[in-house]
Amino acid sequence: MEKRLFTSECVTNGHPDKVADSISDAILDACLAQDPGSRVACETMVTTNFCLICGEITTKAVVDYPAVAREAIRKIGYVYPGDGFDADTVEIQCRIHTQSADIALGTNDEVGGAGDQGMMFGGACTQTPELMPLPVALSRALSNRLTQCVHENSLLRPDGKTQVTVEFDENGKVLGVDTVVVSIMHSEAFAMEDLRTYVRENVIAPVLKRYGFDISQVAHIHINPTGKFVIGGPNGDTGLTGRKIIVDTYGGYFSHGGGAFSGKDPTKVDRSAAYMARYMAKNLVAAGLAEQVQVQLAYAIGVAEPVSLRVDSYGTGKIADQEMTRLLRQCVDLTPGGIIRKLDLRRPIYSPTAALGHFGVADQPWEQTDLAETLKTLAGI
Repeated sequence: MEKRLFTSECVTNGHPDKVADSISDAILDACLAQDPGSRVACETMVTTNFCLICGEITTKAVVDYPAVAREAIRKIGYVYPGDGFDADTVEIQCRIHTQSADIALGTNDEVGGAGDQGMMFGGACTQTPELMPLPVALSRALSNRLTQCVHENSLLRPDGKTQVTVEFDENGKVLGVDTVVVSIMHSEAFAMEDLRTYVRENVIAPVLKRYGFDISQVAHIHINPTGKFVIGGPNGDTGLTGRKIIVDTYGGYFSHGGGAFSGKDPTKVDRSAAYMARYMAKNLVAAGLAEQVQVQLAYAIGVAEPVSLRVDSYGTGKIADQEMTRLLRQCVDLTPGGIIRKLDLRRPIYSPTAALGHFGVADQPWEQTDLAETLKTLAGI
């Protein structure tokens, strides 16, 4: 019988695109720390020993953008001058201006409209304790463990990628892990066989064990499959804010609306409404109303209420999808202002999302399941 496989990938916080995301979110947090009403849309590009910070920022905060960027780069671990990108010598240029007055007409706090049109998706399922799809949960956990190892082992460098293929049965139940792929940048001094043994024992095996799998049962494992990975990070590939949108969400298991997250303040529904969609989906699953749920929101620029809300339980719901949609409308204020208040989003909480992931990570407000009991009671189950 043909295997039913699904694959998701992730990257470490030292991947060039994630370096750009981290800088953009560090600048957002620096603005929000001084002025919670800051309007920020910050885009970053990084390449060989160069960083360009662009965007629209309207704030009362006084922020040294290059200093914030250097600190973000330093925290990631780019501190080796010979690697072609490091915190102390990288050239940084800023091209930042204020937000368009035309956009502000419909999105200021008095009007409270959405900062742009678009659709956003959130998903949840019972495959993992954090109610995330297993392929992306494993990929994310592997990437985050690699990031830890970079700070534990001086022979490793921050740039890395992971990929996990999971086998499912015809009913969508997990059968096992079929393939694991890990690539990590390293010093010339790290012999390849030693590196592969290190990654196998210190990264792959413990992460799989945490999720209930044994490394010996994985059919295929590829560690640095091309061999040497010494030239990497922004020196090996240009990085741009918002280019890892599938990595940032559900690894392709659920839909993505297309809007990126990093560098955007919570008036941008690309970000805040995607967080709310995850919150609603997770609470529906936590309430036991379905085993798998996708929630879609859509907005028009300058209009506060969403133009649509849709729940799809893929046939796993204990009540009708339309009833779940009705319950969400009853319980949650889905205007941008309502989302910001509910999730308390005007705070400097965004830098960890660029590094560790946006969903399935504990302690973020959109990961709470405080609505589950209310939904369960209203549903009468």
